[in-house]
Amino acid sequence: MNTVTITTAEALVRYLIAQRTRVDGQEVPLFPGVFAIFGHGNVTSLGHALEQHRDEIPVWRGQSEEGMGLAAVAFGKATRRRQVMVATSSIGPGATNMVTAAGVAMSNRIPALFISGDAFTSRLPDPVLQQVEHFGDPTTTVNDSFRPVVRYWDRITHPAQLLSSLPQVTRTLLDPADCGPVFLGLPQDIAATAYDYPRSFFEPQLHAVPRPRAATDELARAAQVLVDAQRPVLVAGGGVHYSLAEAALAQFATQHGIPVVETVAGKSSLVADHPRYTGPIGVTGASEANEICAQADVVLAVGTRLNDFVTGSWTLFEENTRIIALNAARFDATKHRCVPVVGDARESLVELSQMLGDYAAPKEWTQTGEVLRRRLGEFIAGRVADDSVLPLSYAQVVGAVHRAASAQDYVMTAAGGLPGELNVNWLSKSVASFDCEYGFSCMGYEAAGAWGAAFARREGEVICLVGDGSYLMLNSEIYSSILSGKKFILIVCDNAGFAVIERLQQNQGGASYNNMLRDSRGPHSDVRVDFVAHAASLGAHATRASSIAELEAAVTLARTQDRTSVVVVDVRESDWTEGGLFWQVGVPEVSERDSVRAARAEHEAGMASQRRGV
Repeated sequence: MNTVTITTAEALVRYLIAQRTRVDGQEVPLFPGVFAIFGHGNVTSLGHALEQHRDEIPVWRGQSEEGMGLAAVAFGKATRRRQVMVATSSIGPGATNMVTAAGVAMSNRIPALFISGDAFTSRLPDPVLQQVEHFGDPTTTVNDSFRPVVRYWDRITHPAQLLSSLPQVTRTLLDPADCGPVFLGLPQDIAATAYDYPRSFFEPQLHAVPRPRAATDELARAAQVLVDAQRPVLVAGGGVHYSLAEAALAQFATQHGIPVVETVAGKSSLVADHPRYTGPIGVTGASEANEICAQADVVLAVGTRLNDFVTGSWTLFEENTRIIALNAARFDATKHRCVPVVGDARESLVELSQMLGDYAAPKEWTQTGEVLRRRLGEFIAGRVADDSVLPLSYAQVVGAVHRAASAQDYVMTAAGGLPGELNVNWLSKSVASFDCEYGFSCMGYEAAGAWGAAFARREGEVICLVGDGSYLMLNSEIYSSILSGKKFILIVCDNAGFAVIERLQQNQGGASYNNMLRDSRGPHSDVRVDFVAHAASLGAHATRASSIAELEAAVTLARTQDRTSVVVVDVRESDWTEGGLFWQVGVPEVSERDSVRAARAEHEAGMASQRRGV
């Protein structure tokens, strides 16, 4: 028999198991596991199929659908888009809870596969539990809410559709240009329906991430622009990691004497002591890196979208600065009047270097980068130093964790004040060892993401820094890490509120309102969460540190624990590492407050220096 009669759900699981890839030279599953919360929409068919294959594709129990979706995203990042985790939910709220995680994956161009139950295609039992009805369009379900935040969306309304849909799913997840999340809706009746599938559909298939080569004329044009440059700068973005291009980048920068700055997504493209490393760029970057970019006459942007936090809302680069955009995605390579090079980062850097031949930036310019790198090092040393004042600053926390970390560790953070503090003050000890989710700037990513990253890391510790606000938004995956045995170290920085947004609020002329606990409305704003007790109740090893020495000791102790450890640190409400770059936000044009009017005038002055382009 060349066919096998199985359910749609069973066919889906068998296909996922059959897909293989290579990581570090070893053949491994493309889909190594599933994060799942079962409900009536997915437990009876998909859940049954997963249970039947529990040793081939393990299922890990999440505590919230958003959390396990974020874990899947962080896993994709940590594997540098070489493997993909699946997240599955029931219908209704279980599905919509994952939309935020899909948005994180979409914004960051990370592969993740989301599978949710769906309403019956027959409509005979309608309306069913958790179904949202649309009076004028009965084909619409809440799963349509995934459409804006995924690269590929499909609702399987007949078992045979898997034969055409699943290869497209796999291709999308691995495509370097179109990479991003995928959604599949699995109606309950279709999931349970049997079909005669070709046995060949489930034969093992070994995949490789494509490396599209750039057009020769695009490379030649970029090479000519660089040869004419007197003050070139290379901006390393996340695409450097996803192309495994770190070594090629280091060789390119060394050979041609070009200073390198990093975006948040590109951080740890170079180790911090590399002679061409000049620091992190952007609003959350360092003044030294921004200074060299402001002087540049040519910018080679590798694997970056050049978003507003990178470019200071397009005020960083001079109007006449030439920008070469090397990117696997045509969409990103053709923005802002850039000279496009559409291709794989690693191979394109090698080929571009060959075209450049003996070209090197003027010695004085290369030395300028070295001077700024040393100045940045001195600045960081001052920021992280013990000033004998308590509570600690964010920078001091970063410095203490850095001293207790090894080159094998993987450090993470996300939204709030910590991205800026880590982006500047964390000096990368190894390549591809940093994850700051700042594409979607999703509060709650931290603990869930650390759990997901722990599945990907084979050595060292996953160390995640989180603010009290993000911790309160989503912390339940601490318990998931205990259940699964996937350990991480979580540093909770408590400044009693959303302090970084209060900074923005006040910096733009507004009054402190509804951000810090002290000015939140209600009779009990003095009540503080005991984060140590809370984390301990979830099964974690939990402790509090007050001083730099205590924090270093706590991280060292956490490394010896057999489970997730949470270290709670009170931090200063307002002690920031400033990047000093403009950022365009919506400051009111009119206001009764003098401070707001002044902020608006300053904002308009900043916007006047924006580089024009689309």
